[in-house]
Amino acid sequence: MQRHEFGGEGHSGRPQRNLWQSMKRGFMGRCPHCGEGRLFSGFARTAESCQVCDEPFHHHRADDLPAYLVIFIVGHVVVAAFMGAEATSDLSMWTHLAIWVPITIVSSIALLQPVKGAVVGLQWALYMHGFGGDAEELETHPEA
Repeated sequence: MQRHEFGGEGHSGRPQRNLWQSMKRGFMGRCPHCGEGRLFSGFARTAESCQVCDEPFHHHRADDLPAYLVIFIVGHVVVAAFMGAEATSDLSMWTHLAIWVPITIVSSIALLQPVKGAVVGLQWALYMHGFGGDAEELETHPEA
């Protein structure tokens, strides 16, 4: 039986970064590298770089993934809670709207920054989008 180890054929030679630790640091709004500096300079705007270890963040590409993940998480939790409340109580439609719409909005806003931080931590841990020190090259297709 052949044994497979990390660092086989296409290995880049870079040290492996702790994925869960960097995602946890990002979730907490801290630098995924050192865990000390702030990751965000605004609500959903990442800082240019860490003020403690100078790790650059300006090139990250979280794009829409944090919003999709927040929709997925909040949607599942709120729909499950709504279905449970609907099955066990006899609330009017207006009462349900008064309960679930604010919960959905507040929980979506509350989760957006932590989820974006976790995505940036994921990208840092996997050397994605410039976090490996290599410049990103755009794919270009020669025109026919």
